[in-house]
Amino acid sequence: MNNISIVNRALTSEEMEHVNTGFEELSKEEGIELESTERLSFVALNGDRLIGCSSGLAHINGEKYSGWFFLSDLFIEKEFRNQGIGSDLLIKLEEKIRTAGVQNIWLRTSGDPTLKFYSRHGYKPFAEMENWYSDGSSRIGLKKTIIQ
Repeated sequence: MNNISIVNRALTSEEMEHVNTGFEELSKEEGIELESTERLSFVALNGDRLIGCSSGLAHINGEKYSGWFFLSDLFIEKEFRNQGIGSDLLIKLEEKIRTAGVQNIWLRTSGDPTLKFYSRHGYKPFAEMENWYSDGSSRIGLKKTIIQ
């Protein structure tokens, strides 16, 4: 292996750029349009104070959105929970990505109350990563088709 060494360290920004360029070249070689991401978000405000948000990444292949959206954040400040704000934020985000032509949304979460919330909104489990958290609980992947 001609003087090759494997080193445990973080990539530099230049090295990360080099890796990303390599992935782009591989995609082109395989005939796959280059992908980019766009963050779509809604915020809930109480006056000027942020009390919640729904946010995630829409993936764009070439000139159009891919079929999947990753919901990375749905957050409500504790004192404002159980008032329908989370549902409103989720519905607004789903409407936005539906009009963009995205067909499916997915997320990962945990905890019985959260799973019940998403189930009420039509989300179904598709993956479970057992013992994800230090207490032994799982992280659950959920998905929903929003355009049929």
